[in-house]
Amino acid sequence: MSDSDVATRAPESDASQSNNNNNNNTTTTTTPPNPGLSDHCTSDRPTPVGQASTGEITKLNDINVYISKPADYPHTPARLLLLLTGGTGLHSVNNQIQADRFASEGYLVVMPDLFSGDPAPNSRAAAEVAAESAGSGSLIDVFKVKAVEAAKSFMIDMWLARHTEEKVLPILHKVLDGARDEFADAVAHGGGVYAVGYCFGARYVLLLAAERPAAAGGPGGEGRDDEEASRPKTDGPQIKAGALAHATLVSRNDFVGLKAPLSVVCVEDDPLFPDEVRMAGEDYMNQHGVEHEVQVYPGVPHGFAVVGEYQDANIKEAQATAFEQMLKWINEH
Repeated sequence: MSDSDVATRAPESDASQSNNNNNNNTTTTTTPPNPGLSDHCTSDRPTPVGQASTGEITKLNDINVYISKPADYPHTPARLLLLLTGGTGLHSVNNQIQADRFASEGYLVVMPDLFSGDPAPNSRAAAEVAAESAGSGSLIDVFKVKAVEAAKSFMIDMWLARHTEEKVLPILHKVLDGARDEFADAVAHGGGVYAVGYCFGARYVLLLAAERPAAAGGPGGEGRDDEEASRPKTDGPQIKAGALAHATLVSRNDFVGLKAPLSVVCVEDDPLFPDEVRMAGEDYMNQHGVEHEVQVYPGVPHGFAVVGEYQDANIKEAQATAFEQMLKWINEH
């Protein structure tokens, strides 16, 4: 277990520019109790030159999923890994390449469509309009930029309202049921299911790693003696171990019930995963004996751990380090 922060060298270009942009678009006096999504959660970075995805999109228990397998599977056993994406979703080539990278390390990767074909609204068009208006001092152009930002925020809020925990968790449960059936060999080889998550998907790694009250009318009541039946029914954890990077939409309550070992990649001064939430989570894991590590990367933008090209060499280095952190954790558990 490690609570120490890991210092990677702070870049002076991409990350600082990104952080400045975030500060210009958000209130700096207070941190919202439940921050939403940023451009980094909804827009892909350029795909690394010469790279393409190698897996396939198919259905698993009626849910669209991207499957990436090790080259020598099934001749060589693999462990099953659930990969949960940010808002760019299933069809993002960068997310698919991310899955392929874990597959190349010996994991059979299942990446579900968390959003039922409805990825987050892309902010690129709004950014282009804002860029065209930049440098002009007219009130009309200023109003245009503010209108674009307001429209983008409204679209994201409406999208989040469509993809709540009540919608996403049933998708994950169906995928897990299907994976345990179709890839029973991989689940057995790893002694359970592993999970990694980024941005939006990172919160659901937390939820799957927890023991939670069973749904009313769920299995487990019949055939139990009176003493057993009187105890509160619980489900989970659904995963053996997990790793998450730059989470969004996480509250203190999302740490309650955690059981599975967790590795957490954080961005320094990240308004989307505020320090007070992170520290509350660390306190909970310490107090309840949850094996974990928390590593904070300074000078990098939110979303840096997802596959994507950056000009700044230090961000590239941090991206590689974060991947190794997450991979090492699930390998060792």
